[in-house]
Amino acid sequence: MSSNPVTRRGTAFAAALMSASLLLTACGGGGEDTDGKTAGTPGDKAAETRSVKAENGTVEIPAAPRRIVTIGNTNLPFIDLGGKPVGVTEVSDAELGVLPKEQKTAYEAAEVVGTSGGDVDLEKLAALEPDLILVQFHANDWDKVGKRLESIAPTVLWGLDTEWKAFAGEIAEAGNVTDELGRQKAEFEKKVAQIRKTYRETIDDTKFVDVSRGDWSDPGTFYIADIGCSEIARDDIGLDLPAAAEGKDPLAYESLPFEQIGELSTYDVITYPVDAEGRPTEAFVPVTRTNTWKALPTVSSGRALGVFCPGNNSYGPVNRYLDSLDGALAALAGKL
Repeated sequence: MSSNPVTRRGTAFAAALMSASLLLTACGGGGEDTDGKTAGTPGDKAAETRSVKAENGTVEIPAAPRRIVTIGNTNLPFIDLGGKPVGVTEVSDAELGVLPKEQKTAYEAAEVVGTSGGDVDLEKLAALEPDLILVQFHANDWDKVGKRLESIAPTVLWGLDTEWKAFAGEIAEAGNVTDELGRQKAEFEKKVAQIRKTYRETIDDTKFVDVSRGDWSDPGTFYIADIGCSEIARDDIGLDLPAAAEGKDPLAYESLPFEQIGELSTYDVITYPVDAEGRPTEAFVPVTRTNTWKALPTVSSGRALGVFCPGNNSYGPVNRYLDSLDGALAALAGKL
């Protein structure tokens, strides 16, 4: 599983896309690319192609695509890898707010062709004359819109259940940004190895739980996070964190009432979401204000740790998460 509960929006995105006005203009060839050269002319690198495997089969794409449109969950991973799309769909203010400055600039320089709710203006998209479209939404909806996207430009599709490392790698391959992928992947592997070595005893002997709350959560509820960044902490770092039984829905999909906060006392350490400045996220603040949370021995003894997770579908934000987790584990010294 690749994503946190926020990516349930992917299904809503696909549904909204179906209801959008799909007015489509003919997509003519020979438009100018970002270098002012004419794409697709004989001898031009853009005229060369290569094959990539995707959810929608083997797709023939430009060897060096220059005008890329990203739709849905492909926006930020492509930009994180150094890509500069000519068209994007909207992302939330929260997602935009945690981007490094240069990535925010790359996003804002692109033409917005769709809303965060999923409406996509295909006429506007076609006018950008892309030579490649990257898209992620539910595979069940592909038959309803895929041919329309493919009529504009070669289109590479990923399903919502694509594992994040594979997702990042395949976006890098399709978008021709593999150099940055290699650098970020090496950094990730180094950070993981260092954390596992530095905190080996803590990792081996401590029972953790990761709790969270989103702006979509019902009032008075929270959830136990077992996907997203929590999944990285469990599977890559080796933290003992609860997870759903095989074949069952993630624990994160079950809303728990505040009355069950006291049950978290069975864990040695609690992690919870904070922003880049280390403050509890706005959505999680109601949890921290409850008397039950304040009364937890884990909280009063300093074993409730805020961890910043700016994203979990590309190496850049995951590396920032690992830095935050490293600091949180260091804060446990002498408290266990």
